[in-house]
Amino acid sequence: MNVKLDTKEKFHEISLLDGVLTANMTADFAEMLSVVQKQPPFNVVLSLEQVQEVHADMQQALAQAQQAYYELNYSFVICCMQPAVEEAFDKAELLEMMNVTPTLSEAWDIVQMEEIERE
Repeated sequence: MNVKLDTKEKFHEISLLDGVLTANMTADFAEMLSVVQKQPPFNVVLSLEQVQEVHADMQQALAQAQQAYYELNYSFVICCMQPAVEEAFDKAELLEMMNVTPTLSEAWDIVQMEEIERE
């Protein structure tokens, strides 16, 4: 799994660089998140700008990761989904339960607003 990680003041910005996210990448994704989650800041903005296809198991892994972060009182925002990826999440009935924004700057705004709400 090709990933770019950039740590900001309030969140880790993770960009997934693979065009297709397959089921066999779920373990690598979970491991990467467990490492990121152990070091501040604890919030995550996940960019899917380069991703053109997400297999069903990986869709579930992304949705579960997002829910796990919110249960821990951290933000997890997905941004820059391509139309085909967004449609796949919608068909799987996962899109409505996820925190998704069209742009990276909007994702940053959500993380900052949620930080203020938690304070």
